[in-house]
Amino acid sequence: MKSLLSTFIAGVALFLASCSSYKYNTTRVQNLDFSQYKTYGWLPPVDSLSKNYFTNDISRSNIISTANKQIEARGLTYSKENPDILFRYVTIVNNKSRMVYSHSYGWGGPWGMYRPWGWGWGWYGGGPSYPVGKEKFRYSHVIIEAVDRKTNSVVWQARGSGEIRTPEKAINNLPKVVEGIFNEYPLK
Repeated sequence: MKSLLSTFIAGVALFLASCSSYKYNTTRVQNLDFSQYKTYGWLPPVDSLSKNYFTNDISRSNIISTANKQIEARGLTYSKENPDILFRYVTIVNNKSRMVYSHSYGWGGPWGMYRPWGWGWGWYGGGPSYPVGKEKFRYSHVIIEAVDRKTNSVVWQARGSGEIRTPEKAINNLPKVVEGIFNEYPLK
């Protein structure tokens, strides 16, 4: 019995962990040789007009220090004087809403004799789902861009996006999100 309960709890924990994962997207200048960049620097972060949990010193430190490790692991060296490529980031937190649906359960015993919204077997469902309301939630984006210093144009951009359950957890997850973003960088 204890092993069944442990298995159930582990399954629920894995399910909840998978629900809060970030999704990553990237775009870049296709025919550009990123190995030409040897040094990098930082531009100031772009201000966001949205409600933002990431404008504090802890967030900035989590983003910059993790990004520096990821960039240097790809062979670039930090330079304050004339870097080849400049990085900047923007963080956005949006309020969103989504429909919440319910299944049509009816009455009438195990054979489902009376089911006002659909047909099925007894109390076990069947029939269509229908909207019962809206649920509000917060969704964040961490965007990192690389700007060619000579042309002053963006040559690479990647975004990590995911739902925020609590601000503290979102801030503590920033290193993992930044690592995921740099997994999209053209140089491995």
